[in-house]
Amino acid sequence: MTKTISYEAFGKNDIRGIYGQDITEELFYYTGKGFVNYIQDKTGLKPKDIWISVSRDARLHSESLAKVLIKGITHMGANVVNFELVPTPIGYYSEFATYPEAVLRDNIKISGALIVTASHNPPEYNGLKMTFNKNSLNEEEIKAVKEYTKAQMSVDSTSTKHGESRLFNIVSQYIDSMISKFGRVGEGIKIVTDCANGTAGVVAPKLYKDIGCEVIELFSEPDGNFPNHHPNPSDFSTLTAIKEKVKETNADLGIAFDGDSDRLGVIDSDGNILTGDKLLYIYANDVIKDLSIRGERPVIVSEVKCSQVLFDQIEKEGGYAVMAKTGHGYIKSKMKETNAIIAGEMSGHMFFKDRYYGFDDAIYAGCRIIEILAKNKKNNPDFKLKDLLKPFDKVCTLDEIRYKCKNELKSDVLKYVTSKIEKNNNIFETKINDIVTLDGLRIIFPDGFALIRQSNTEPVFTLRFEAKTKTKANKYKNTMISILDDAIKEIEEI
Repeated sequence: MTKTISYEAFGKNDIRGIYGQDITEELFYYTGKGFVNYIQDKTGLKPKDIWISVSRDARLHSESLAKVLIKGITHMGANVVNFELVPTPIGYYSEFATYPEAVLRDNIKISGALIVTASHNPPEYNGLKMTFNKNSLNEEEIKAVKEYTKAQMSVDSTSTKHGESRLFNIVSQYIDSMISKFGRVGEGIKIVTDCANGTAGVVAPKLYKDIGCEVIELFSEPDGNFPNHHPNPSDFSTLTAIKEKVKETNADLGIAFDGDSDRLGVIDSDGNILTGDKLLYIYANDVIKDLSIRGERPVIVSEVKCSQVLFDQIEKEGGYAVMAKTGHGYIKSKMKETNAIIAGEMSGHMFFKDRYYGFDDAIYAGCRIIEILAKNKKNNPDFKLKDLLKPFDKVCTLDEIRYKCKNELKSDVLKYVTSKIEKNNNIFETKINDIVTLDGLRIIFPDGFALIRQSNTEPVFTLRFEAKTKTKANKYKNTMISILDDAIKEIEEI
């Protein structure tokens, strides 16, 4: 292997980039070695006592990358349990799973998981998600792995040890564990699944049938070319086929997955898309009802882009609503900090500590929405998911706007916007109740909010607007865009 490696792919939440450029077999070989060093430093274990699970998604280069990743791990003398192609949440689950003696002896535990995936990115991308001690690595921990990886570059690669690598089919255990939790809860429920030719197809349709659902499948065969549509349910243009199939078959529900199955999109029986905040509200409402009977008040975490209705209703119904920065790494950290029982994002990441392990698993989240639907239909055969979303009928939330702005200007532009609003509290012609600066500016009005935040990955601002009427929401939108136009014009002229 050559040692011409770029480290640009090491990001805040994972490793990710274009295959053949920032993502290469060389990088993954040394990352495997560096990850072993990282675990040694954290645990004091000798390499021979370290076991790491490795899994991959359906991308055309994932198998090759997984092979060299395993080679790097075993060349350090550490060991691998290889699941091959499975959903990312099963990689997370591997640290909680039980293993036969033939795979792991003497109560040895999995120290961490390495998952070769680029999630919902286009086919030319790939990457790596990493966990240690049952938690995803955060930004600082990823930086540490990066440094260990760099250090391995200077080590003589011919001086290698030989750890073990064992294949194990974990899917059947995962499905059995879900059946033990949900039984035949889906009996009488008809659903459509869209696995987007990603990893969900090896688990979700069978599981949902096993818990009693009638399942109509779309695009279940894993194919790294993603021939039918981009595997990203938060991009509503990818949901056309499932919306049509739900209506055509009179299904109760549609569940769409992203490429590695840690995010879901839900379609109701009328073909309407449930945004992430609405979906989280349904989950939160269900849990709050159950726990309030015991006198408990659960913490629910979500992000700054969500509807104000979500936060207000959680508080009104007996929960604690906590707002976090956008990004599943921030959500996970806030969930841990506040001991939250559920969390979720607009993008469709849903995290359950209630009756589960706390990580984002779209297949499990699908079981929970099926359970809620079935429970309500038993009491009312005409029940629809939209019956749970009446509080959202009182507001108009505009679709997310992506306002283009050069990365090098974004900080100055945001300062300009902040200054403008601070100098003229009536700039939106509505009283400002509060300004939340957790992640950009969330300006809260008596009847809604306006949000501007910098994208972490693209040269855009994300804008969201909500009010009691569409006219008012558009007023907030037009005012913000006017401020942004002025800001960019003034800053570019300096």
